[in-house]
Amino acid sequence: MFCEITNLPPPRALPAVRLPLLVTGIAGVAGYNALGYFRSRYKIRVTGIRRDDYWPLSGDGIEPCTMTDYDRLARLFDQRGFAAVLSSESSCALKHCELDPDMARRVNVETVSNLIRVLKNRDCRLAHLSIDLVYSGARGGAHVENDFTDPVTVYGKTMVEAEEMLLSELPRSLILRISLPMGVSFNGHAGAIDWIQHRFAKNNPATLYYDEIRTPTYCCCMNELFERVLSADGPGSKLCGLYHAGGPRRLSLFEIAQIINRVGGYDPNLLMGCPRRDAGPIPPRAGDVTMDSSRLAQDLGHPPFVPWPLEDRWTPTDRAWHYRRDRGEGGSKRLLEKILYRRPQGLDLC
Repeated sequence: MFCEITNLPPPRALPAVRLPLLVTGIAGVAGYNALGYFRSRYKIRVTGIRRDDYWPLSGDGIEPCTMTDYDRLARLFDQRGFAAVLSSESSCALKHCELDPDMARRVNVETVSNLIRVLKNRDCRLAHLSIDLVYSGARGGAHVENDFTDPVTVYGKTMVEAEEMLLSELPRSLILRISLPMGVSFNGHAGAIDWIQHRFAKNNPATLYYDEIRTPTYCCCMNELFERVLSADGPGSKLCGLYHAGGPRRLSLFEIAQIINRVGGYDPNLLMGCPRRDAGPIPPRAGDVTMDSSRLAQDLGHPPFVPWPLEDRWTPTDRAWHYRRDRGEGGSKRLLEKILYRRPQGLDLC
């Protein structure tokens, strides 16, 4: 079930995670890649859960369990005795959330409420994933943890509500605000890389925004961070409260698409760009939501992430950059998988 490129060995010795481990939200890119990583490391002591109706996502270690069903979630904890949870359940479909805010609140808030109820009287480490879209992006980016939140989307607003609930009711839990997780998706056309390259591979155009700016992160770096914060010892095991966990390279959505277009060897004419104001009213788009993650690096004792992409040569310099193909460059799907879906191998940097 899990793609080979998600299951890389760690670049340096990592503290053992608390076990058994539960990973929620495995239909999303972050959860899907994390489950593959932890299953490769700890085998049957790791369980992932997905909604009952998402039956195509199945395999060893995967349990159907819709998290809005509190009784069923509690029974699973009673049966498995989880010592750690990586919580990544959310609906990040921006337009769907705008059109159905009740659904957004069920998935993004009620599931967290049920998880809190289950964990209240248990000795269990919780790391919960939130998002950079808790900000509007109207203030110039480089956000730090104590900046006030001002989301422009229903998705962002429900994620803020879940954060506040956790900080109030489970203050020893850890919240990691992530940006774009760069890795494979289960269905092959979700997530930043898969959606964009899927469009290009089908010779369909893709329109991305010049002024929505994020801090993307390799999933393999994120997995190693998750292992540190869910461990029984080490600096990561002591982290609690709210931390920013974005990568060190700032990129607009248009620049991300430029990179995928050129590295993948796709037709440059398929990429279109526009400012956010031309996107239409639904869903509203955030601007510069880049995050300063230096507090996380300081408390861990080292920077947890390398830039995405790792090499500066693959960073756009202007809006026509993806048209310029160096002689012998040979962009391809294989190269894209090698340097964009995963951190290039043999580098002890995260």
